Amino acid sequence: MNKIKNLSEFANKRYGQNFLKNDAIIKRIIQSIPNDNLRVAEIGPGLGDLTKELVTTRDVTAFEVDKRLCEHLQFAFSQSIHADRLKIRCGDVLKYWEDNLLLDEPYHLVANLPYYIATNIILKALKDENCQSILVMVQKEVAKKFSAKSGEKEFSGLSVLTQTVGFGELLFDVGSENFVPPPKVTSSILLIRKKRSEDNIYFEEFLKIAFKQPRKKLSKNLSTHYNKDKIEALLQKLEVSLTIRPHEAETSMYHHLYNELNKDNIDGRTKQQSRKRAES
Repeated sequence: MNKIKNLSEFANKRYGQNFLKNDAIIKRIIQSIPNDNLRVAEIGPGLGDLTKELVTTRDVTAFEVDKRLCEHLQFAFSQSIHADRLKIRCGDVLKYWEDNLLLDEPYHLVANLPYYIATNIILKALKDENCQSILVMVQKEVAKKFSAKSGEKEFSGLSVLTQTVGFGELLFDVGSENFVPPPKVTSSILLIRKKRSEDNIYFEEFLKIAFKQPRKKLSKNLSTHYNKDKIEALLQKLEVSLTIRPHEAETSMYHHLYNELNKDNIDGRTKQQSRKRAES
């Protein structure tokens, strides 16, 4: 394979590029992909070090925003492309994802995501019904927020969304010395196994309200948008302390609170959606 020698100079800061250079970590990533024959969607293949291993056992569709790297990948993987083991999609992956389906078949997402886009990409994948799992390298703090359990200080709205559709796990950390150029933060490998998909922007907004000030009482946060007496009555009915903090509540409780506090709105939206379906 044709190699670009000066990786540090080649990395584009605009795209947050840090090239993984440790083959042992690449093998650990490969081993962490669910064991089946589904296609892999790789976001940000870079120089193709992970892609090289993926195409030996999988069909891969790679999405690369950097035109220079697209040219490199098309040359370096010409045989895999010709054999239909690899498809290269050049451009912004979010534009390919505009209709909420990245691929028109079930797939696993694998990616080394730059910090500025990581959360957005993972949220897209959680909603994509064809995405079966998410295996991504992200900043450690981001991985914690998606994989945290109730009671842990990192438990957040992102944790609730993950637990709503499946199970998140921080597999292992990757130090900055394993990259060229080395980032200023520690990265982690995050695996989310999905059982289903859900796209509810109203629930996402509700979680933003609930976690707006994470160290304040949950009831205090919610009372900025909902009736305080109703919130306290619901918490008492659930036999939950009125002083509970957002990170101490269970995912199931957030769904219960959301359904009860938004009952009229939810019923109204359901009826409106039913009318639209009947008219179409």
